[in-house]
Amino acid sequence: MYIVNREFSIDWGDCDPAGIVFYPRYFCMFDVSTAFIFNSALKISKYELLNKFNIIGFPMVDTGARFHYPSRFGDIVNIETKIDRFGRSSFDVSHKLWRDGVLAIEAYEKRVWAARDEENPEKIRGVPIPEIVIDALSIKNKDVRNEV
Repeated sequence: MYIVNREFSIDWGDCDPAGIVFYPRYFCMFDVSTAFIFNSALKISKYELLNKFNIIGFPMVDTGARFHYPSRFGDIVNIETKIDRFGRSSFDVSHKLWRDGVLAIEAYEKRVWAARDEENPEKIRGVPIPEIVIDALSIKNKDVRNEV
C-alpha cells in the first residue's frame, strides 16, 4: 500500500499545562496526515480534490488510538499513514506516530467519501470512491517522505 511519512516538531500550542501533547491534538495531526496521503498520491491539494470529485470531504465515522508514550514540546515526531482498506464509499486509515525511533501511538480512522444529498442538500451521504483514487493509493510499497 501507499505509505506517507510526515516528520515535524511538536509545537507549544499542542501541549497541556503539564507540557505533554493534549490527546485531541493528536487527532488533528492525524487528520492532516490523512489529507496529506491524498495530496501526495494524487498530486493535488485537498481543496482541488474536493472540487475535482464534487465531494464535501471524507468525514470520520469511527476512530481510536493506543497511546504508548507521550510527546512533549520540541519533540521531533514522525507520523506514518496508510490506507488499509477501501470499501464502496468508506475507507480505513492507520497512523503510527514515532518519537525517537519508538512507537508512541497507533491510531485508526474509518472515513466516508461524502457528498451532499441531491434530494436534501442539508444532508450528506456516502458516494462511491472513484477508481482513480483507489488506484493511486493502492500502489505497492510506495513510501513517500515529507520532512517539515
